[in-house]
Amino acid sequence: MFHSVQGEGTWAGTNAFFIRLGGCDVGCSWCDTKESWPMNHHPQESLKRLLEAAKGVNPSMVVITGGEPLLHDLHPLTEALHGAGLCLHLETSGAHPFSGCFDWVTFSPKRFKPPHESIYKRVDELKVVVCDRADLEWAELQGEKVGEFATKYLQPEWNSPSSQKLVFDYVLAHPDWRISLQTHKFLGVL
Repeated sequence: MFHSVQGEGTWAGTNAFFIRLGGCDVGCSWCDTKESWPMNHHPQESLKRLLEAAKGVNPSMVVITGGEPLLHDLHPLTEALHGAGLCLHLETSGAHPFSGCFDWVTFSPKRFKPPHESIYKRVDELKVVVCDRADLEWAELQGEKVGEFATKYLQPEWNSPSSQKLVFDYVLAHPDWRISLQTHKFLGVL
């Protein structure tokens, strides 16, 4: 868990408390938190400690992220955090059945680990990481499945100038998409 600002998407720049859950079976090659992949290599925290830490920094929101958070049953965690009056956001690939109660859901589907159908009706924000043209086609397919009010983002893979150009050119030709940048990396913070 850590206190920072949301670096991506609609809420970029917003004061946020992050709870990063261990465990991921998606395995993105560009992942910048591969240390989160093994589920059993991370200390367990009590709900009481998570609540105290989150409330102690007075965040605008609490972001549940991972790894892949939907590997876990998120109902107990979200009930406790909502019970404390905190606004909850989820960041997920959607690769597993949806659980928990959230105020905002950021859905970042991956071509190599298709999403579970339970995610689509809950999406507030669709964010597709783009490495190559096939990712743009995947983004359009996913964009057709989310609700009409979901904000749609393309995010260039951080270390790829060619993906930056692909995203930039695509957004210029497709006004229903926006660019999401990882501003926290420009700032050099978590």
